[in-house]
Amino acid sequence: MNRTRISLNHIVWFLVLAGFVADAAWAQGDLPTVALFTTGGTIQSKGDHRQKLMEYNAGKVTPQELLDDLPELKEVANIKVTEISNIGSGGIDAKLQLKLAKAINAALARPEVSGAVVTHGTTTLEETAYFLNLVVKSDKPVVVVGAMRPFTAVSRDGPFNLYNAVRVASSPKAKGLGVMIMLNDEINAARDTTKTNTYHMETFVARDMGPLGYADSDQLVFYRRPIYRHTFKSEFDVSKLDDLPRVDVTYAYQEADGAAINAFVAAGAKGVVLTGSDADAVKSGQGKGVVFVQSDRKGAGRVVESERSAQRGIVTSDNLNPQKARVLLRLALTKTTDPKEIQRMFNEY
Repeated sequence: MNRTRISLNHIVWFLVLAGFVADAAWAQGDLPTVALFTTGGTIQSKGDHRQKLMEYNAGKVTPQELLDDLPELKEVANIKVTEISNIGSGGIDAKLQLKLAKAINAALARPEVSGAVVTHGTTTLEETAYFLNLVVKSDKPVVVVGAMRPFTAVSRDGPFNLYNAVRVASSPKAKGLGVMIMLNDEINAARDTTKTNTYHMETFVARDMGPLGYADSDQLVFYRRPIYRHTFKSEFDVSKLDDLPRVDVTYAYQEADGAAINAFVAAGAKGVVLTGSDADAVKSGQGKGVVFVQSDRKGAGRVVESERSAQRGIVTSDNLNPQKARVLLRLALTKTTDPKEIQRMFNEY
């Protein structure tokens, strides 16, 4: 009898233990998979000491260090990491952007991948985010994340920004929203959002539109959806591109003349984004096949289409700031140099 009872007890405990192991394995396997692409920036920078919030160049944080520092991610998603670069955002160029876009498209084409996250320096983060918004060929969420304080700072913001970015990228709620920017608990659309403060945490703001939603502690909440064309509805295809046309930006100020425009044209620019304008320099550039887009330096509001601009063959940028107008113009020039067709693109994207 005792042997029978012991054997039955062993069987029961074995079945219970097997059940727990199976549940644990199922839970881990049931987590969404997020592809993480690292490019560098403040979120991956080190300072000499914990109070060093500026001029942090004492070292670089590797992708593995990012993950080891944030074990909580194991409860949110299975992370598959790819290092694209580990540099400041001022060093991001068209070749790196194209490399990143192709890698994201390849990852999102895999059925098991739910979304993607990109680490990036904040100075040009909005440009890369908008570029991806135009060339990613998937409705799966892509989230670009950065930090205003280095990895080593006593009050660093990077880890929680990254944690929230993975939450957004793995959420079915974020599907179809295009590329997003995730900092300071706010979920912002790549097209609408710009960096507005050099130093403070609450820097990425969609001035005309407001955020898409928030990464709150209990859940992700969304309040609006972009209706302009992006990602899986975009006509732009970079799969066979190795570089992009040169496009430069002028800045408006009192007594500005056509020197900058003339210099850009002489340097080989195929397009120029204007914040002011010099009629003679523009006309000369157009005679050499250069396309001009009128933007504005104020950072909010639309540059409206006008009969005068149309007659002069100048495209207007809607409410895209100059740096984002440059991104769209570069891609537009891979397809056409017709100002009317490029104006259509600016109206739609």
